Amino acid sequence: MSKDYAQALHQFWSGFGWPAYDSATVPSKDFEPGDKRITYNVVQDEFLSDVSMAVSLWDRSYSWEDISKKSDEIYDAIGLGGVMLTYDDGHIWVRRGHPFAQRMSDTNDAIRRIYLSIEAEYITGR
Repeated sequence: MSKDYAQALHQFWSGFGWPAYDSATVPSKDFEPGDKRITYNVVQDEFLSDVSMAVSLWDRSYSWEDISKKSDEIYDAIGLGGVMLTYDDGHIWVRRGHPFAQRMSDTNDAIRRIYLSIEAEYITGR
């Protein structure tokens, strides 16, 4: 179990085999060919309030194959009913948003990006 909600989110997004970063703290190193990453924004709200969470998959590649497979993996992992993340003060119910996945263009034609729409609900006693 994670101590706080930010750790719970990081642990979840890091569980897909690609480096995961809070979108406010992405390393400034060059994005080299073959590099892959997940970026997510850390949001919190009050008890039983839905919040939108932006997640992006990034792949330095000319192909959509790997990044599309990763999007499908996350889609399946969240599932139809969502997934519950636990931390010391409560839970975060993570669900698929609508539309779930969108391909995005980039100024660098060697970068593939898929934007995932995620809904989260905080279930906490605080």
